[in-house]
Amino acid sequence: MKPGKIRPLAICVFRHNRHILAAEGYDQVKRQVFYRPLGGRIEFGETGAQTVARELREEIQAEVAGVRYLGTLENIFTYNGQAGHEIVLVYDGALVDRSLYERATIEGREDDAELLFVARWLALDALRAPGAPPLYPAGLLQLLDRERDS
Repeated sequence: MKPGKIRPLAICVFRHNRHILAAEGYDQVKRQVFYRPLGGRIEFGETGAQTVARELREEIQAEVAGVRYLGTLENIFTYNGQAGHEIVLVYDGALVDRSLYERATIEGREDDAELLFVARWLALDALRAPGAPPLYPAGLLQLLDRERDS
């Protein structure tokens, strides 16, 4: 995160049996586990859907299909003691490799090949339970509910 800058992001929600795939993160200052769907920073000249496809190839070597725009969320937050501000384009999609839906966890790599993360299939109901680790960006569960009900 660059202080004082707004980051444009695109993320993709992959759903399977009332679960979503999300990367696990940890805020050392808050001492808190959190989750966020896969995706990343939109590069200049790239659409949000193109960002999702590129990020999934880079992070977990997976191809996506049926990418569909769901909405935009503004995320103002503090992570590891630093303020952040993101505009997040949210997409829905499918993983081409169907075997990924059967794995409890999927290992991935961020921009630098040394930073490993784990993505998990998380039950949507569990994410709504009191005391559950947060799902970011803020408002994502509500967006998914509105999309489901429409």
